[in-house]
Amino acid sequence: MAKSYYKERYGRTFTPGKGLPTISTELDSVRAYQFEIHFFGLPADVSNQSDLTLAAKKVTGIEMKNEAIVIDRVNDKVFYPGKTTPGELSVDFDNLYLRESASDLYRYFRHTYDPLTGEMTKSAQPGGGAGKTFKAERVEVIMLDNSLEPHSTVELYGVYPTSWSAAEFNYSTNQFHQLTVNFKYDFMNVYNYANPTT
Repeated sequence: MAKSYYKERYGRTFTPGKGLPTISTELDSVRAYQFEIHFFGLPADVSNQSDLTLAAKKVTGIEMKNEAIVIDRVNDKVFYPGKTTPGELSVDFDNLYLRESASDLYRYFRHTYDPLTGEMTKSAQPGGGAGKTFKAERVEVIMLDNSLEPHSTVELYGVYPTSWSAAEFNYSTNQFHQLTVNFKYDFMNVYNYANPTT
């Protein structure tokens, strides 16, 4: 016979004055706005990686998706896991007055393709020096708890920009101008500080 998880675990059968029911105390969660994004191992001509943390305002596209292999047999279809594809990270940045956020992000994009010279991945081998790559070492999206301490981190590896886009300029709007940069990445990991696994 089926049992009600919420009735057994989160019901309100408690004694007033002797603590609160579970539903009042254990469902607090990371807020969507409690995050920071950090970049590591960017090309040397990106002036200050921490400036990008300050400028970032929205992050989407963190995912891993497995493509199923379909097996057809008579009247049935069954499925097995196939290749897994990472998502496309999209970050919106404020176009800061006092930082080089716009030019830094565009310099980073020019390591993927430089339209001024026609070079592709110019900082990577064979054209670049030994050990150099156009991919950032990693990007971390840090989720913060209610005291602004790190709760958990999504780590993305082998990150490089695929597009740089400036929002529209419009006299009739009343908001900050922003830039959107999309990134591809090779691998990801989710790290919880309370129960770390690698």
